[in-house]
Amino acid sequence: MQNKFFYDGPNAAVQLSSSILRLLPASIHTPIIIMCIGTDRSTGDSLGPLVGMMLEQKGALPFYVYGTLKDPIHAVNLEDRLKDIQQQHKHSFIIAVDACLGRVKNVGMVTVEKGSLKPGAAVNKNLPSVGDAHITGIVNVSGFMEFFVLQNTRLHLVMSMAETIATGIYEAGMQLKKHQRLASLQTNELKYKLFE
Repeated sequence: MQNKFFYDGPNAAVQLSSSILRLLPASIHTPIIIMCIGTDRSTGDSLGPLVGMMLEQKGALPFYVYGTLKDPIHAVNLEDRLKDIQQQHKHSFIIAVDACLGRVKNVGMVTVEKGSLKPGAAVNKNLPSVGDAHITGIVNVSGFMEFFVLQNTRLHLVMSMAETIATGIYEAGMQLKKHQRLASLQTNELKYKLFE
């Protein structure tokens, strides 16, 4: 399974969408949460909130979206927001979205993986692990003065990556909606046959 690709690749959003669909739980009744982590006070770290905002604008998703430019989830409120989300949506499947730093040749790469991510690791913050799966975008180079590097990341790159990620998540949502509709029709058909 191809789960790493560059945001500007010819089929990046499609690859992202199918990678997400492969990770989702089998049950159509499990609430899916897209938790976008980051802050609008740092260009590099605004990837998550930008994705959240773009998803909110697209609307009509079968996912719950948390973390936007208007209402970001960041280092200060992460623990509380995570608790609130878990209380509000019992037995949910959380996909965390966050920016990260990496090697020069990997800047612009998006990764979709199973398991949680550790937000704030690049800037040595000790925060709780988040997610049953995660999407990360490498926005700049790691290794030296990470906080400064995040502050000085090009907005154009972050916006473009956010667009690809939001489109991929939206496409996955539309596919999931179709699947849920079909499953619901089949259930109703079965009920109808039982009562015939």
